[in-house]
Amino acid sequence: MESINHLFSQLKAPRKVVITMHQKPDGDAMGSTLGLYHFLVQFGHTVTVISPTNWAGFLNWMPGCQEVVDYERNVSSANKLIEEAEWIFCLDFNTLNRTKNMEAILLSSGAERILIDHHQQPQTEVFAYGVSDTTKSSTAEMVFDFIVNAGYEDKINKNIAECIYTGVMTDTGSFRFPSTTANVHRLIATLKEKGLEHGLVHEAIYDNFSENRLRFIGNVLLNRMEVFYEYNSALIAIPAADLVKYDIKTGDTEGLVNYPLSIEGIKLAAIVIDRGEERKCSFRSKGAVDVNTFARKYFNGGGHFNAAGGQSKDSLEQVVLAFKTALSENKELLSTYKF
Repeated sequence: MESINHLFSQLKAPRKVVITMHQKPDGDAMGSTLGLYHFLVQFGHTVTVISPTNWAGFLNWMPGCQEVVDYERNVSSANKLIEEAEWIFCLDFNTLNRTKNMEAILLSSGAERILIDHHQQPQTEVFAYGVSDTTKSSTAEMVFDFIVNAGYEDKINKNIAECIYTGVMTDTGSFRFPSTTANVHRLIATLKEKGLEHGLVHEAIYDNFSENRLRFIGNVLLNRMEVFYEYNSALIAIPAADLVKYDIKTGDTEGLVNYPLSIEGIKLAAIVIDRGEERKCSFRSKGAVDVNTFARKYFNGGGHFNAAGGQSKDSLEQVVLAFKTALSENKELLSTYKF
């Protein structure tokens, strides 16, 4: 994989471009891809954003979101776009299997694949150009860097600013996480100067849920959360029946894994959701607890040091038991806090 800087001199030559992201895209995945989309179209490129799956309804307000192609709903037309593409930008994922059913067509494409990502252990051999930087707060921050380093800060308009801000804000926990560096704050200042109204973005993301979701969260915290003080850890296990009962949509479980971390002394929080065909896991941690390694070792996953995910084909009960076993095997690391 060669440096993404080699693309700077090629940006002015219009190409057929596809931009894609990981399945079930979050705010950073959608924000970074749409931010790049609004940048590239200014050069006359023919650009299409393709999501491997559907996405949360609270992202629909984002400028350009109505043009995003849902691969699962438009397989044939999306495949044609990928086959005809000259550049395929791959944002906010480190390995092609995170694009679910798109992996095969992405691998067979004759286009140059370009990586922009901040997750650990990227699949560098499948990309012609790219940048992978685990120190970055978000892929959206990296798109901002790409634009600025290419010498086109003047092309950052309000649409780009809103998209990049969405990605940075959501992936830093509203600027709470340690990844919020001084450069992140300087980035936000630049976006404000470009016309960003940050309050409106916060409202669109965080004040746009259903009543059912609020009642669902209440049920989760009351009935589905288990705290293991001997391991300074907590687990939320959600059965499929809860998703049906509360009519849970894509994105409604976003952020739930962070709730247990607000409990004094808790250093590791996990959520396991029974999605029917598989159990999806998310892990969050504080300090020296490496959930990237934890997820890779026990749950076929990975991600960042303090934020990772995984999955399992085992039953919900089996995954819960596996989590408890993993806690006991990591007792020395987890049990240092004194209440």
